[in-house]
Amino acid sequence: MMVVEQVSFADLYIHPLNPRLDPPQAEIDALAANIRELGLIQNLAGLRCDGGKVGVIAGGRRLRALAQLQDDARFATVPVKLADDEATAAVWAAAENSLRSALHPADEIHEYAMLREKGVGEAAIAIAFGVTKAHVKRRLRLAGLPEPVLAALRADRIGLTEAAVFVLCDDPARIEEVLTQIGGHPGRYSEDSIKRLLKAGAVRDTDRRARFVGVPAYREAGGRISTDLFGGEVYLDDVDILDACFAARFAELAEETRARDGWKWVQTSTESSAWGISDQLDAITLYPAEGALTEEETAWHAELALRAEGDGLDLAEAEELDRLTAILDGDYTPEQKRQAGVVLYLDYGGELRATHAMVLPGDQPAAAEAGIIKRALVAEADAAPEAAQDDAPRLSEALKQDLRAVRRGARQHAALQQPDLLVDLLAFHLQSNVGRAFSLHRYAVNVTPTTETGYAPDPRLLDTEAGRSNATDLAKAFRAFRKRGAEHVREVLTLELARLFDPSDYGNDMLAPVFDKLAKVEPRAVWTPTTENFFKRAPGGYLDALWCELRGIEADCTEARTFAKAKKGEKCARLETLFQPETEMPADQRARVAGWLPPEMF
Repeated sequence: MMVVEQVSFADLYIHPLNPRLDPPQAEIDALAANIRELGLIQNLAGLRCDGGKVGVIAGGRRLRALAQLQDDARFATVPVKLADDEATAAVWAAAENSLRSALHPADEIHEYAMLREKGVGEAAIAIAFGVTKAHVKRRLRLAGLPEPVLAALRADRIGLTEAAVFVLCDDPARIEEVLTQIGGHPGRYSEDSIKRLLKAGAVRDTDRRARFVGVPAYREAGGRISTDLFGGEVYLDDVDILDACFAARFAELAEETRARDGWKWVQTSTESSAWGISDQLDAITLYPAEGALTEEETAWHAELALRAEGDGLDLAEAEELDRLTAILDGDYTPEQKRQAGVVLYLDYGGELRATHAMVLPGDQPAAAEAGIIKRALVAEADAAPEAAQDDAPRLSEALKQDLRAVRRGARQHAALQQPDLLVDLLAFHLQSNVGRAFSLHRYAVNVTPTTETGYAPDPRLLDTEAGRSNATDLAKAFRAFRKRGAEHVREVLTLELARLFDPSDYGNDMLAPVFDKLAKVEPRAVWTPTTENFFKRAPGGYLDALWCELRGIEADCTEARTFAKAKKGEKCARLETLFQPETEMPADQRARVAGWLPPEMF
């Protein structure tokens, strides 16, 4: 027979049968607040032991919470349902633990939202459900989720984390599409991947365009934003508006810069670095005229620079160091500015930058006449017919980058065969302030073009992790490394130096031709032009001219005209055939094919 007795709190203790031995303190605190507000809604269950005390077998959390409420006379005695014997108590304890289940998150959201609509505050909701106020806040943030999302959550087609991401989207059709894609696979899609699906086409406020324009200006222009309530991420939904704001502001800054600084022209670029911009414009780069300091200024600059590395400088000294450094860095002369311009671009962080000054092809003859650039730099262009300069087909910048990567790969391939030359260059590099040959900062030297078709340098150069050690005990690893002997050390040194070798990016290419000659660099030893890696990426006019060059024919002959009329796919196939070893051709043509390289590779 079940008996409920009022038992003095002092006579209660946690029985060993109680399965909840160490509940989180936060739960106890929340439950104590709940009981103080609403009373003890559910009785404890226990077993009377020898001596008259009662061991609580179900309700351990409530008992711990009641311990915090002994300043309230209502809880000096506690109603306890008593078991007849220990076997019954054990069954009660197991049932209490196994049958207890929390509200489904979807039901929590629904219940909390309903109470809030009735005017119940978040603190009262937390007390009523025995949870923290922060927990209630998190659930209420999701109260505005579209019903299809809540239904998917309730049916366990998606998890709570995935459901929360849908607060970013207010497009019902898009929500249904994404739910269909991810539904039934909870956990398979990360939060970021769901965000990308929901916000396809939108950009984050960390995008360099957004940082440059500013969210307030974007919104003033009518742009919409959406916010991730939990991660705090902000999305700009109207990219067309952002791009219009970006272009307008960029154009304003270009004109302001031209008028303020006296350049002949100022352009803008959507690139995020200055690399390659001058190549795209076929421009010649100018550098500022060097400045000079007096003897006193030179000594003072050296002292300030030394102190800046040590104890530091006060504000006035730091400003003086900046002023003297700016003089040393030099500036462009008015004569240079009259013939040249700069390109404005945004770096990866959204900061406005400007390239070095550049002279465009049309301005180069006048610039040479004025002594701004050397006549030799434009002599070749002057000698060519003007129409040919305008109409000559050009390779894309992406293809030029691939060709340069191939050239670097050919140099590294040759370097692997010349370990003594590599060590000589390393020593020269380390003792020289100019003409450096290696990327010793360990930045990756890209020798992998977009497609590796027809490209076969030493495979160790493409797999940059091959042979690398991931040992965490460096002392032990170094001792083991040395034990492998001088030959192994030399082999590793040769490979790692070859991987870093890139003389074309240092010393204005002064070392590159020297190395090419000494190491007998042959790009065609590692690269063969194919339809995929070259021909289909080149303009049709370029292919026409190449066919004539390799075949040794004039552009106005019948064969050349027939080739020019062919579809591009056919042109690519015919050119690729010329570079296949089994193709029969006269010896002079074979020599031209074997020795041909794109001029843009150099």
